[in-house]
Amino acid sequence: MTFTLSRTHKLIIAAVLIGSVSLFALYTWSALTWTYSSGERAGYVQKFSKKGWICKTWEGELALVSIPGTMSEKFYFTVRDDSVAARINQAMGKRVALTYQQHMGIPTSCFGETEYFVAGVKVVE
Repeated sequence: MTFTLSRTHKLIIAAVLIGSVSLFALYTWSALTWTYSSGERAGYVQKFSKKGWICKTWEGELALVSIPGTMSEKFYFTVRDDSVAARINQAMGKRVALTYQQHMGIPTSCFGETEYFVAGVKVVE
């Protein structure tokens, strides 16, 4: 017994697949474009490296020290722009202020491991 799909069934399956991929792409685009929040964080970059198997992004860790002698809080961030990453690498060991945008609901870690994307850096000291 052979099973064949009619032309109508093939078109329905193709429409469902194309529709699903299109919705996923539209959702991903909107999550990467729409900014939930933005701001600045100041501290010392402790760790900064390019990571990923296929999609390489710069991932970092900023130590936020509010009062000397207290435990530092860590701010994990992602950098997708190589020129911003180069400026962060040059400022390692100095107190910096990172300008970031928070993008919530990104469906995969291929775009970055965190939801905080750094768009600028300036040395505070």
